[in-house]
Amino acid sequence: MIVRPSLHGRLLSLALGAVLVSGLAIRPAAAETVAEFLKIPTPAADPVVARIDKTEIRRSDLVAALTTMPPQVQQMQMSQIYPLLIDRMVDVKLIAAAGRAEGLAEDPQVKRRVADAEDRAIQEAYLDGKVKKQITEASIRKKYQEELTTNPPDEEVHARHILVASEADAKAIIAQLQKGADFATLAKSKSTDGTAREGGDLGFFSHDEMVPEFADAAFAMKPGEISKTPVKTQFGYHVIKVEEKRQQKQPTFEDSKDEIAGELQQEMMAAMVKDLRAKAKVERYDVDGKPFVAAPPTLLPKQ
Repeated sequence: MIVRPSLHGRLLSLALGAVLVSGLAIRPAAAETVAEFLKIPTPAADPVVARIDKTEIRRSDLVAALTTMPPQVQQMQMSQIYPLLIDRMVDVKLIAAAGRAEGLAEDPQVKRRVADAEDRAIQEAYLDGKVKKQITEASIRKKYQEELTTNPPDEEVHARHILVASEADAKAIIAQLQKGADFATLAKSKSTDGTAREGGDLGFFSHDEMVPEFADAAFAMKPGEISKTPVKTQFGYHVIKVEEKRQQKQPTFEDSKDEIAGELQQEMMAAMVKDLRAKAKVERYDVDGKPFVAAPPTLLPKQ
């Protein structure tokens, strides 16, 4: 499905393109960005910002239009956006008035689109009232603590390795290390892995970031320990040295709260929809209007 931008959006986009090319600027009452303007509460009087015959456009209408603008537009100066947006809002009112004069308000397709837009607006208002108001900092913090408890931090290992093709070569390297040879120096001269130039340094990694055989061996070792026997994987034979271990750093509340708020909203919406469905009689039909019967799930391949 192709989503067409609204006439308002298309007209404003054209105007914004013109202002970016021409550098048009009009002296504002206050030098501020659109985002800064949107933080200012609309006065109770809700002043008129434009009038077309008897139709009025008020500041609240302006705010509603600005709120839908993309982030890059909201960082522009109100001195640029305001006159352009007012002109475009006037254009929209004029075109709509012309359409009404031709009876388009009674057109079935127009009525359907108006009803769809009304449904979306009511849905958003309902969700704001039933869901978003319940998502408080306290509820977000509670879920954050629950996730910390149920998802304890994983252990990470910082290790080096030397990779060779044969078990005999690996055993010879272990013998040299046991006699006091420097691990990083041997890795640079003996290892066939791409980390050889860094002395075999793999940095920190979690268990699931390495192949099982390598991870099992590394996580079973202590800091400073070198593997006593070669560790075989699909890549060859490894000699491993564990440098240190640590617990993964858990995300802070500030870093997590937006994501958690989104999760809470999805959970609440799913529960609300489930409840609404349980209270309603929902009938489903196929595209021809016949009763819809879903095929039973199967794991068997089609014959």
